[in-house]
Amino acid sequence: MNSEWVTSSLLDHYEVRSGLSKSAKDFGSGAPFLTFKDVFYNYFTPEVLGDFVQSTQKDREGCSVMRGDVFLTRTSETMHELGMSCVALRDYKDATFNGFCKRLRPKPESNLLPEYVGYYLRGPKFRQAMLALSTMSTRASLNNEMIGRLEISFPSRESQVRISEILKSLDDRIALLRETNATLEGIAQSLFKSWFVDFDPVRAKMEGRVPDGIDEVTAGLFPDSFEESELGLVPKGWQPIRLDAFIELAYGKALKAEQRNPGVVPVYGSGGVTGWHDTPLVNQSSIVVGRKGTVGSLFWESRPFFPIDTVFYVKSKRPLTYCHQLLKTLGLNDMNTDAAVPGLNRENVYRLLVPDAPANILQAFDELVQSLRGRIDHNEAQAQTLATLRDTLLPRLISGQLRLSTPEPLCESVA
Repeated sequence: MNSEWVTSSLLDHYEVRSGLSKSAKDFGSGAPFLTFKDVFYNYFTPEVLGDFVQSTQKDREGCSVMRGDVFLTRTSETMHELGMSCVALRDYKDATFNGFCKRLRPKPESNLLPEYVGYYLRGPKFRQAMLALSTMSTRASLNNEMIGRLEISFPSRESQVRISEILKSLDDRIALLRETNATLEGIAQSLFKSWFVDFDPVRAKMEGRVPDGIDEVTAGLFPDSFEESELGLVPKGWQPIRLDAFIELAYGKALKAEQRNPGVVPVYGSGGVTGWHDTPLVNQSSIVVGRKGTVGSLFWESRPFFPIDTVFYVKSKRPLTYCHQLLKTLGLNDMNTDAAVPGLNRENVYRLLVPDAPANILQAFDELVQSLRGRIDHNEAQAQTLATLRDTLLPRLISGQLRLSTPEPLCESVA
């Protein structure tokens, strides 16, 4: 490490405090609340905290969230998930944080830049140190004594700024690409709702209007009246059909952690990609559906992939774009059937009824959404490239092995 770098204990820079513990009835309304998931999944706290809790003035004073605060998950099911970090980049009025986290508040004399700390604590050196300290009983647990044994290495304030700018520029680009994808997904979902839930083209034709947003040929595919069904009024000729008439929820396959070899094939659990493998189980585009754990989660995957035994993957002769949007509307996340471990029973899903839209309308929908899908896949590929670049640069930058003068060429090279 470069001689200008300093290594010191985290407790030289921070005061430690545990978070807020409340009963279930206190959540859902009140003041902003930083959740365990907010900390676990993010380098930095979200711009807006989407959860709320009933808190007192004393709670808000003691468990506040301010710029520079570091949050560490203090409990987890596994050692590898313990001490995941998240850093606040601004003050949050009246906010408090979760009791399953520790807050490290900067001491006035600390010269650490919050942005730099956010990247350092997610880097491999700190994660390895955290793993070495982890202890297992029934759960992995992080206490103040363990935090006191953790260290951080850092250069001058100016160098911290430059390192953070490089890495943050990549993260900002990734965030923009994924925000764009969320907008494109929203457009696809709105189109699906208009055609297959609200039946807007049919209603327009009944009222003698030209259906909005579609050409004359596509409009001609829709009927101009409704008929009664088990689901209520549906477009004429669209009588309900069971989901298993055209969708199969195929089981994933068990894959032990030691079998998850380095590779380019994403391994999917119910929470998303959990690792990589060298051999796919599914070689074509499909939809991953959470079966155990995160029930009803949905992921579109265009690459060959490996779904493990906590998920289903979709097989269908109908367009996957249609199946994807349809599954989003069925409330699968509310269909938990197991008490101990949340689970999704596929027979319950199969019994669901949906209007049986004609093949030519499904094809028209697929042609429109495929253009959006192509842009989404392209953006996601760019985001993955940028994330790989960030993860490659991060350990080199925060160890002093590599110093770059400007981040702009990094983004331009993959734009």
